[in-house]
Amino acid sequence: MNALLVIAGAAIGAPARYLLDRSIQVRHDSRFPWGTLIVNACGCLILGALTGAGLSAPWMLLAGTGFCGAFTTYSTFTYETVRLAEQGAYRHAILNAVVGVAVGVAAAVLGYSIARAFHG
Repeated sequence: MNALLVIAGAAIGAPARYLLDRSIQVRHDSRFPWGTLIVNACGCLILGALTGAGLSAPWMLLAGTGFCGAFTTYSTFTYETVRLAEQGAYRHAILNAVVGVAVGVAAAVLGYSIARAFHG
């Protein structure tokens, strides 16, 4: 049953990530991977809120592990950072790495804090 919950969440999270990433990236004529940055920040915010809300294990499997796991993408973040460095866009690569991690952590803390304020 647990695997089905994860699969169900991922079936929604992966296409949502793709669609949001593409809709953001086409609006920016830049090497910088804005789509991945924003998708990952949103995912961290959502996962932080889910954690702060203290959901039961089945809901965390569905929404946290399944949806957020498929929605966010550390592998794409890493690939894009390496790709930027390979292309000689070192400033963009470093900026992507630092901002990606900092924004992700800040978004998770914000989501957690907001959820705790409502469920505290």
